[in-house]
Parts: sequence; C-alpha cells; structure tokens
Amino acid sequence: MDAAAEARKRELAICPTDDDTIAPKRKKPHKQSWDYIWRTGVAGGLAGSAAKTVVAPLDRVKILFQASNPQFAKYTGSWFGVVSAIKDIYRDDGTRGLFRGHSATLLRIFPYAAIKFLAYEQIRSALIRNPDQETPIRRLLSGSLAGVTSVFFTYPLEVVRVRLAFETKRDSRSSFSAICKKIYNERSPPPRPVSGEPVVIATTVKTIDAVTPRFGLSNFYRGFSATILGMLPYAGMSFLTHDTAGDILRHHMISKYTTLPKPLDSPPDKPVPLRSWAELFAGGIAGMVSQTSAYPLEVIRRRMQVGGAVGDGRRLHLSETARMIYKEKGIRGYWVGLSIGYVKVIPMVAVSFYVYERGKTWLGI
Repeated sequence: MDAAAEARKRELAICPTDDDTIAPKRKKPHKQSWDYIWRTGVAGGLAGSAAKTVVAPLDRVKILFQASNPQFAKYTGSWFGVVSAIKDIYRDDGTRGLFRGHSATLLRIFPYAAIKFLAYEQIRSALIRNPDQETPIRRLLSGSLAGVTSVFFTYPLEVVRVRLAFETKRDSRSSFSAICKKIYNERSPPPRPVSGEPVVIATTVKTIDAVTPRFGLSNFYRGFSATILGMLPYAGMSFLTHDTAGDILRHHMISKYTTLPKPLDSPPDKPVPLRSWAELFAGGIAGMVSQTSAYPLEVIRRRMQVGGAVGDGRRLHLSETARMIYKEKGIRGYWVGLSIGYVKVIPMVAVSFYVYERGKTWLGI
C-alpha cells in the first residue's frame, strides 16, 4: 500500500508543463555560435528559394516591363497586359520560358536570403539587447543593414539573372557562362562631351578614358548604387512591418485566434508562433509596404543593369538613368509595373517569412 501511495505521489508531482520533468530540455545554441549561424542561414536560404519559385513567372514579366523591353512595351500599364505577356512567353517558349533565368535566380537567392536573415538576426541581437530597446528605429536599422550586407555579396548574380530574363529572341539567347563573358567584356564609350566644353578638358577626358578600363568586374555592379539606396527602405520596412504586424497579431485580445501553443523547448525570448494564415498575412503586409517604399529606385536599378543590352551601351549613372526615365514616360515611368510588383511581392514576402519562421522551428532554433 505504501509503495502504491508513493508511486501515486510521484505521478501527481509531474506538472504537464514541466519541461524538465516530461522530457530533457534541449539546449538552444547561442546566437553567435556556429551552430545557430548555419541553421539560420539554411532556414533563410530555403525561405528565399521557396518564395522566388512561387513567383518566378511574374518576376520575369516584371523585369521585361521595368527594363522597357521593346517586344513587351505594348503590354505595360494594365492587368490585361500582364496576362497577355505571360501568354506570349508561354506560346513561344512554353513553361521553360516563364522560368527563364530562374536557375540564376536560385543561385543568387539562396545565399542572398541566407545572408539577409542571418545578418538580421546578428545585427538585431547587437542593437536590441533587451525589451526596452525594441523600438521601430532599431528594427528598421537592423533590416536595412541586413539587406545591404546580403546585396553586397550577391549582386553580380542578380545582374546576370536580369540579363538572362531580359533576352526574348530565340536566335540571340545566351547561356549563363556566355552572359557572364558578355557582361565582363562590355565596354562603355567615354562620356558625351558637354556643350561648350573647352577643348583642353575634352581632350584630357578622352585621354583618361583611353587608359581607364571601362569593362571587367565593375560591369557586374551596374546599378549597385541604386540597389543600395533602394535596399535601405525595402529591407528595413520589410522586417519592421513584419515584426510590428506580428506584435499586433499576438495581442492578448486576439491571440487565441492568431497564435499556436508555444513549444515546450522554445527559448523564453522567442515570440509565440503565429498560425499559418496569420504568419502569411504579416509577411504579405510587409511585402506591400516595402515594395511601395522602394519601387522607384528598383525601376532605376533595372534600367542601369541592362544598360549594356539596350541603347548605345553607355553606362549611365543613377541621376542620368532617372532623368532618362522621366523624359521617356514622366513621373509614371518610376511606377511602371507596380501593380504586377504587388502581385509578385506580396505572396513572395509572405512565403519567405512563413518558410523562415517554420524553418527555424524545424531546425531547432
């Protein structure tokens, strides 16, 4: 009888929420440890790859619109134009045409997303050390710096991807290696002389241009300045909006509809996980806000990236490209393709954050 009572006493002492009693608590890796870093990188890379695959056909059409591809210029400015462009591509090239350049996209997006999410976690942990420092400006700064870091390391692959997606003619398509060689060997003619420029200055400029390399690795960074300027608001607003929307969705008044039970082995500083629809909603809002804030600079960047494939091949600076777009289409030119941008970015960012958050759970961080 005494033995049975003792067993019952031990059974009642076990609390259903006692992690250490039910199962050994799994030790979480420190954020600066190699274990946490590689797990974060893998989760981020998978998130980026999944998101880009979902919207790859829309991404190609948007690039053709933004870069003013002559064959598709007639379709810009309407939803029917988007559908017609997709039909044309599918009719000429089938499904592969809609995913042209996607292999280069995946080569770029996996390291890009991995570095972006990894950098965000590391920068965030440095800037936000306690709940009192959890401010919008720190979240914005963490996201902006993470975006700039990822772009710096992966930008050349982005240029190659855009050039692959820009090509539409069957008889002039290039392979990945051929595009790389073509970009590397593209030479930009010297700047056009300004009206009334003194002969001595003009001669000096020509002499400098004759001995200064205007080709090589620098060609893979066309549009980089516009990318950095655009990434600051884009990545910053994306992370800020996602985290803020997550806080709202976790509010105690609605949390029973929007959140899942927190895993027993989850670290105390990790937020309660959102339900799938709520996580996708937070990511979608983040995509819409970030796209709106950075779209004009994205249009300028696309035009700079394809500078060697259109026009006279002269490498244009950011201000020159902006003036050219305004001269061609006015203020509306900076918003060409925004509607398809929303259709693409909202599901892309939603899927990205969803897979990333779920990926961290799967990987135990």
